[in-house]
Amino acid sequence: MRPSTLFVALTLILTTLPLHAAPKAELWSFWDVHDDTNTATMDHSVWQSVLSEYVNTHEDQVNRINYSGLIEGQGRVSLQRYIEQQTSLDPRRYNRQEQMAYWINLYNALTVEVVLGYPHKASILRMGKKFFSIGPWNDKIANVAGQKVSLNDIEHRILRPIWQDHRIHFAVNCASIGCPNLTQEVYLAENIDAALSAAEQQYINHSRGVSFNQRGQLHISSIFDWYQSDFADSDKALLTYLSKHHDTLSNRLRDYDKSIDYDYNWDLNSQNPR
Repeated sequence: MRPSTLFVALTLILTTLPLHAAPKAELWSFWDVHDDTNTATMDHSVWQSVLSEYVNTHEDQVNRINYSGLIEGQGRVSLQRYIEQQTSLDPRRYNRQEQMAYWINLYNALTVEVVLGYPHKASILRMGKKFFSIGPWNDKIANVAGQKVSLNDIEHRILRPIWQDHRIHFAVNCASIGCPNLTQEVYLAENIDAALSAAEQQYINHSRGVSFNQRGQLHISSIFDWYQSDFADSDKALLTYLSKHHDTLSNRLRDYDKSIDYDYNWDLNSQNPR
C-alpha cells in the first residue's frame, strides 16, 4: 500500500472511531495532588507573546497559526523557552485553578512544538514518532516532575479525570481545522472558568461544531461522538445540551429526531497551507 493510500485509510479509521474507542478518562494518581493554600501564580507571559504574534483569526472565525513564521523567526525560541520553564515546575505544589491553566497551556504549547517538528506534513495525523502511529498523542514528549508525559496523558489521565469538566474539550487544541480554536489568550487561574465557557460557546455556534445542511441533516463535530459521555448520557440529552448553548438553532436542535452525521476536518490549522 502506498504511503498516501495508507494515510487516507488511517484518516478514515480515525474520523469514524466509535465512542468506545476514544481514550477513556483514567486518573494518573501521581498528579492528583494540590495545595490550595499556595497562592503563587505561574508565569505564562512567554506563551502569551507567542499566541499574540502567531495566532490569527480568519474571516471564517477559525484561528490559524503561522507555523512557518514561528520556524523562521524567534517564535520557536520563545516557545521552547516557555516549555522549558513550565516543565521545570512541579504543578502539584500549586492550587487546582493554577494547575488546570498550567496543563491546558502546556498541552497547547507542546502541540505547536510537535507541528514545528514536521514542517512538510499537512495533518497532525501524520506526525507520530512511530511509523504506524496515528498522530503524536501517545508519544512521550515532555518530562514534568520526573515523569515522562504524552499529550494523551495530559488530556485523558490528568485534565479530564481530575477536573471532570466537559469544557476541557474546547480548550485543548489538536492543530486541526475541525478542532476548537487555539485561543489568542493564555488560560489563567483567575479567568479560566469564563475562558472555558467562552470557548464552549464559540465552538458550538460555529459551523464546524454544529450545522444543518440544505436537506436538513444535522452535522455535529466528532468530538461530541468520541466523548459523548462527557457531555450527555444519550443522543437526545446531547441535543438538549447543544440547544442550550446555540444562539440561533436552539429549537431546531431540541426538536431534531433524525440521524446525526458526525464529521471532523483534520487539515492542519496553518495560516500557510502545506
